[in-house]
Order: sequence, then C-alpha cells, then structure tokens
Amino acid sequence: MKKLMKGNEAVAEAAIRGGCRAFFGYPITPQNEIPEYLSRRLPEVGGVFIQAESEVSAINMVYGAAGSGVRAMTSSSSPGISLKQEGISYICGAELPCVIVNMVRGGPGLGGIQPAQSDYFQAVKGGGHGDYHMLVYGPHTVQEAVDIMYDAFDKADEYRLPVMILGDGMIGQIMEAVELPEMKDPASFPKKPWACDGKGVGKDRRIINSLYIEPDALEEVNHRLFDRYELLKERETRYEEYMTEDAETVIVAYGTVARIAKSAVNELRARGRKVGLFRPITLYPYPEKALNDVAKEASVRRFVTIELSMGQMVEDVRLAVNGLKPVEFFGRTGGNVMTPDDIVAYIEKE
Repeated sequence: MKKLMKGNEAVAEAAIRGGCRAFFGYPITPQNEIPEYLSRRLPEVGGVFIQAESEVSAINMVYGAAGSGVRAMTSSSSPGISLKQEGISYICGAELPCVIVNMVRGGPGLGGIQPAQSDYFQAVKGGGHGDYHMLVYGPHTVQEAVDIMYDAFDKADEYRLPVMILGDGMIGQIMEAVELPEMKDPASFPKKPWACDGKGVGKDRRIINSLYIEPDALEEVNHRLFDRYELLKERETRYEEYMTEDAETVIVAYGTVARIAKSAVNELRARGRKVGLFRPITLYPYPEKALNDVAKEASVRRFVTIELSMGQMVEDVRLAVNGLKPVEFFGRTGGNVMTPDDIVAYIEKE
C-alpha cells in the first residue's frame, strides 16, 4: 500500500528498513526532516540517534560506529557536507561502509536554502584529500530515493565504502506517494570479520586505520581501492534512456532536473522534434560507455546537458561523448529552477 510522504521522511524510513541503526548529524536546511524523523524512529527499533555538536563530530561518530560493524549514516546539506569531507576521506581510507545523504542547496559559501546541483564535483570527484571515490546515486523521484536508500547499506557493506545519495531541496521537500519496502532483519546481514567489535583478541586483534607510513603499503591500499572501483563500474552502473532510439537531440540530466527535462521531451515530441533523454542514476560510476554508445548513433546530432549549476556534470558528458558530437550546456543557479518551457525554448532556438 502506498503512503504519502515528504521526501526527507521517506528516505529516513527507508534507511531504517534497510538496516540503519545509528545516525549522527547536525541540523541544516533543507534536510532537517531526516534527523528529526530518525530521532523519533531509531529508538523504536533499538537504534541510536545523536545530534552531534558539529558536522565534524558527526562524521567521526559515523567512522566509529561503522568501524564497530553497525550500519550507520549521516545526512546534511552542502556546507555541512563540506565540513565532513576530512572524515569522509578517513572513512574511505579505512575501507568502512556507511551511507551519506546530501540534500544539496545553492552555493558557494552559505549560499541559500533553495535546491541546487552544484555539489556534483564534490560528490563524484572526491571532495576530501587523497585518491578515493564513493558510490554516488542521483535519484529523480521520492520512490527511487526510497529504493536506493533501502539497498544502500547492502552496497556499502559489499564494497566496504561510503554510499552517497545526492538529492536536492526539491526531492527532500516534495510529497509523493511511495511504496515502502519490508523491514530487513539485522540477523540476516553478513558478518563483518574486520569489525572492531571486541571479538578479536591476541594475534586476531582487529585494527582499523587509514595511516600508512611506508609508501609501498599506502600504494597497495590505493591499488586495492581502485580495483574495487573498477568492480563498481562493471556491476553497479545504472542509467535510464527515454526516447533516445531516433533522437537528434539528446538531453542529459539527473535527479529532479531529469523530471523537468522529461516533461520538456514530451512537449518537444508533440511538436515533432526528435528529442530524447539520457538520465544517469549512478553519478559515480558514471555511465560513460552507455552514453558513448548513444553518441555513436547516426541520428544524434547534439547533446544538451541541463543542470542546476554553472556546469559540472557537463564535463563528464563531454568525456563520455569523446568528441563524437557537440555538447552544449543549459543551467540555472542561485536556487532558480528551470521549467519545461525554458528547456523547450533552449532546444528550439538552434
């Protein structure tokens, strides 16, 4: 049975049903309903909720809980995620699973509280120090955000890395009917032989660390991590194609912007224009091969990347297209959101 829920609250409930039993965070708009909801729900399932004294403290609490084997998460928005970046790098270096939600707001600086997509670089290129990546999703509906969150802890455990859900103020605040999944049984989760849970003694003592003084040891860690990222590319890359079979113009958009773009595609098709949509679902790994295959189609004349930013994902689109076809950019920023009519006008002005 479907239930009408605000995006933030639906994501929070999906986290609990997916096995989350520890949340550490700090308030910031427009994601505050996530910690507010979890502060009530987590104790009901025997979980732990802590409002930390800062974002820096929150991410390090996630590090500790994840290191003990608990399914842990945090959520924030833009400036708050920036404050967590050092801890995120430590978590990646220590090969710990967790889930991070970023409901993006406009920047730079404190910016505003309206939706944006200007944290794309930070999320997919590694916002902290060192060589690392996370598995990053960009859901376009509340239902998709629920479905992704429900499995996010499984993915984090499988690959021993953070999973980030990159939303925005729109998907966090809108209300939609969602089908909530069943509660997962924590007893069914795979054991974590590496976890510092007090069971390792003597020569089996467990140590979690991200400090490697010897260059060869650190190099080995980096190669191990990047072998894992290659597995992500092979197994976890996700995307959607919409009316691209005969498209002359292909719009590339993710998240809530893709919903706006899909409405524009429908309108343009009604006007006789052959326009399609390519929607990345995983932002890292980026579906570059699939997009390159679209670029090889004879009918395609150009790509138009649409974002709530000054142009960030457009760089990955250009890399994927690899010069086969021209790539244009259309965006709004400052918290302004384009309409389907804006996109239609841009496409038709060629």
